[in-house]
Amino acid sequence: MKETIQEIVTDINLPEPNELQEIEIKLLLEGLYQMYGYDFRSYVRGSIGRRILNRMKAERLPTITALLEKVLHEPGVLERLLNDFSIRMTEMYRDPSFFAAFRNEVVPLLRELPEIRIWHAGCATGEEVYSMAILMQEEGLSKKTKIYATDMNEKALTAAQKGAFPLKKMQQYTKNYLKAGGKMAFSEYYTTDHQFAYFSPSLNENLMFAQHNLVSDSSFNEFHVILCRNVMIYFDNTLQQQVHGLFYDSLAAGGFIGLGSKESILGLPKGMKYIEFNSCEKIYRKKADA
Repeated sequence: MKETIQEIVTDINLPEPNELQEIEIKLLLEGLYQMYGYDFRSYVRGSIGRRILNRMKAERLPTITALLEKVLHEPGVLERLLNDFSIRMTEMYRDPSFFAAFRNEVVPLLRELPEIRIWHAGCATGEEVYSMAILMQEEGLSKKTKIYATDMNEKALTAAQKGAFPLKKMQQYTKNYLKAGGKMAFSEYYTTDHQFAYFSPSLNENLMFAQHNLVSDSSFNEFHVILCRNVMIYFDNTLQQQVHGLFYDSLAAGGFIGLGSKESILGLPKGMKYIEFNSCEKIYRKKADA
């Protein structure tokens, strides 16, 4: 679910938690884990702390402790807080040069495979998932490609499955598509009403959506491509290493992993062997002998 400018400004402009609030935040995150199994304890504290303060303010509560009480006893408050925690910055063909590099450099190697399994981890509302589905269709690979799209947020997944995005965003998405090497008129892929663009149901034929939490859930398949872009920047170093271990175990030998522009594979646990396939676009390849 894409953040609005107002949400971003609100997050940035909120004051940092004070010493007492830091203790309350720790108790809130522990309560979420103990009661519901949602583990945000290893998320970068600055960002998640500001989002907690924002939710406290939105609920018109005097303290984070009061928010914790609401979270433990009122499902609606819990749902709103979890939605605040979701990573929602996304758009179609975000960072078009990444998709252009994937099309021109990775796809030729994927053609050799009898089947192709792609995992979009932390897919939010699915904009990049549909971007990849279109790309693989244009490259004539859709029939042998399965794209698995996962996110911890059930509400975001429900939105993603609909394949409907605000019509006002299509102008920017079209620009991104063309910069990414799109081969058709982008409007050929969707129909519109006065508010939304609805992408062709044919794109969903090779998409599988499922709830998956990178913090607590295990690997569920072997993949030739894993894309997790601009998600791990919200994790502390320990959690980043844990998630990298999950991805490494889930990636076939010779498979590719694509990260966000501010992420890298530096400082990975020993034993993980990658080749810098395209360092500018943060595309790495697992060594064939791994």
